[in-house]
Amino acid sequence: MTRAGFVAVIGAPNAGKSTLVNALVGQKVAIVSPKAQTTRARLMGIAIEGEAQVLLVDTPGIFEPKRRLDRAMVAAAWSGAGDADLILLVIDADAGLTREVERIIANLSERGHPLLLVLNKIDLIRKDSLLALSLDLSARLNPDLVFMISAANGDGVADVKQALAAAVPEGPWLYPEDEVSDATDRMIAAELTREQIVNQLYQELPYAAAIETETWADRPDGSTEIRQQILVERDSQKAIVIGKGGSRLKRIGQGAREAIAEHLGRPVHLFLHVKVNPKWDEDRGLYKEIGLEWAD
Repeated sequence: MTRAGFVAVIGAPNAGKSTLVNALVGQKVAIVSPKAQTTRARLMGIAIEGEAQVLLVDTPGIFEPKRRLDRAMVAAAWSGAGDADLILLVIDADAGLTREVERIIANLSERGHPLLLVLNKIDLIRKDSLLALSLDLSARLNPDLVFMISAANGDGVADVKQALAAAVPEGPWLYPEDEVSDATDRMIAAELTREQIVNQLYQELPYAAAIETETWADRPDGSTEIRQQILVERDSQKAIVIGKGGSRLKRIGQGAREAIAEHLGRPVHLFLHVKVNPKWDEDRGLYKEIGLEWAD
């Protein structure tokens, strides 16, 4: 008997949700970064365990929204939770009960879905503190199962995968066996470029860039030519992204090109340029391209 179901992976920013999704799928489908709020849209990774297909909806971190983009991200996270068959709540055990975590707990108090609780980054916390946190959260949330893992090094991930496979409903698989994500190549390529920006510049340019794909063309020689526009809010940010003599933009482009080529399995010609648009986060078309709903 086959099984298939949707699992909403929710949590506060930087809890390790994307790292866990990638580990469960067995390959990279979501970008990861030390910077909080890296994930912007709902992105689905598809994990196979025995006869079960587990559809993991990696959602943006749930935080207190301050602008339209923030509201759209938080709405996407809660919408993912509402649409799923079960909820996988990931909590950074080392950070503990932050304000964001407390807000999530309050919103889950009257949930209508089974809940699996994952305490992540256990390698960074003392065992007695971890046990106290587990007991506290178990009493408050009454989860169906609790897991203590380190998604970054793989400890405990197999147990989570097996539990999810057993928990999703019986039924036919919803996607082909060889598919690992519902995101288009175009969307993933934009995310891989943004990952380079976040990881190379997260100290200087924390949260003010977006990627827009201008053209995508497959060449007769089997390679792909991609032109992307990096949108920033101010001239000073443009200067940071470009770097002295274009050095930073070159490094971003090289890292992104290698990652995109690995994803596509073919050579890539990537052309990047930087544009200042103080209101890029008010562009309805861009929201659609990155998979977010317009939030009023």
